[in-house]
Amino acid sequence: MSENNPPADHVSVDDHGSDNPLEKNLKSGATWLRGLFMLISCALVGLAFFAGSLIVVLGFFWVLFTGETNRQVQQAGQSLASYIYNVARYLTFNTDEKPFPLGGEWPAANTVD
Repeated sequence: MSENNPPADHVSVDDHGSDNPLEKNLKSGATWLRGLFMLISCALVGLAFFAGSLIVVLGFFWVLFTGETNRQVQQAGQSLASYIYNVARYLTFNTDEKPFPLGGEWPAANTVD
């Protein structure tokens, strides 16, 4: 037998897939766990958008009836916007820090006066 004609029972390293990055990633528990966290984060950001819509409507009617903005509504909107930003960063692989409630804390409302 020669190198060009290996025995029938010879298996190269590539045939086992130990050097194959695709197979390695498919078998990685960390990759699948991140995928699960990403699905949960997508559902949570959908709820956050719904809550944000309610905050927008509430803020509009507050200004309509009182003529001034409500500080609590502003802070809730800012905090929610920061949360959505954190989730977007996680979903786009710009950070490995999991958003609330999967690991991180709810963002503070740092509004500008």
